[in-house]
Amino acid sequence: MAVEDGSVGIVETKCFTYAEPPDEVELECGRKLGPITLAYEAYGELNEAKNNVVLIVHALSGDAHVAGYNSPDDEKPGWWDMMIGPGKGFDTNKYFLLCSNIIGGCKGSTGPSSIHPQTGRPYGLSFPVVTVKDMVNAQKALCDHLGLDKLLCVVGGSMGGMQVLQWAVSYPDMVRLVIPIATTGRLSAQAIAFNEVGRQAIMSDPDWMAGDYYGKTTPHRGLAIARMIGHITYMSDMSMHQKFGRMLQDKAEYGYDFVTDFQVESYLRYRGDSFVKRFDANSYLYITKAMDYFDLGQAYGSLREAFAGVKTKFLVISFSSDWLFPPYQSKEIISALRQNDIDAIYMEIQSDYGHDAFLLESVQLTQVISNFLRHGQDRTR
Repeated sequence: MAVEDGSVGIVETKCFTYAEPPDEVELECGRKLGPITLAYEAYGELNEAKNNVVLIVHALSGDAHVAGYNSPDDEKPGWWDMMIGPGKGFDTNKYFLLCSNIIGGCKGSTGPSSIHPQTGRPYGLSFPVVTVKDMVNAQKALCDHLGLDKLLCVVGGSMGGMQVLQWAVSYPDMVRLVIPIATTGRLSAQAIAFNEVGRQAIMSDPDWMAGDYYGKTTPHRGLAIARMIGHITYMSDMSMHQKFGRMLQDKAEYGYDFVTDFQVESYLRYRGDSFVKRFDANSYLYITKAMDYFDLGQAYGSLREAFAGVKTKFLVISFSSDWLFPPYQSKEIISALRQNDIDAIYMEIQSDYGHDAFLLESVQLTQVISNFLRHGQDRTR
């Protein structure tokens, strides 16, 4: 591992456990869960006024490891390393950054692969269904544990953006700035459909065994297909054309068989096969279902009414080629905010990368976000 300039270097993943019985947490589904463990990482230094805290929330397949390296043997840094470190968009010389793995996940936080305290075996499908609101409430518990009663900013993309919106609604007095990126106030029928096809791929795998596969053969084929489907939605037609076109894989002409012909086929298989090495199939089911249930305005009658009590300043970012969460969905958020006279900035970034642009467009994101954070922090002094 070669640590580059601007890296936060070696970081440690820590754990926080709460909701010990009999003080379990009641979830939105009506069931109780506890104890709950959250894996988290922190970067930078908390200032004396404790007004420089930035909470980063991750997307479907993300985790707490957002920047740097967990060990000298790591080949790749955290999933948003391009944005976090000295001199980067989230400058660790200025801000104290916090990121936790969501509940329902599989990278250190309590989820379906965790041990059920009453049975001594992994939860599997006995794990309760969790929602985006449940995830945010868990993050609030972590902040309370760390003595953080104010957040300068909450930021995240995709499903992370859903959590950002929920933070602004659930805890309006705690958050000064929010940055929802490439997200929506409610999941569309199209996005729900893609999630369902991915879930069916997993549940149709004979090794899934109704979720009771722990200690046995994992449903890697179904999970790999689910990831392949998902990854198609993360890219754009243009990015696929630029990256692959119709180029063949290790051959000069068509094979006229079902062995991989095209580079795009090889790429998708690689993405699927690598994903199963780091992710739990049941977590994929639970997290996509949480996304499906997300409809911020449902409990209030409309998205406008949901934002009625919000006091936070917004920077809403979308990407021109994102067809999973298209720009019109970000504009719906902006419209609802402005109907409440909430201070909101909208930025549509021109990009060919599709939905994945929030993980790739570092230059444009850094410029927009760093300016927004700087002006927001100046007002807290």
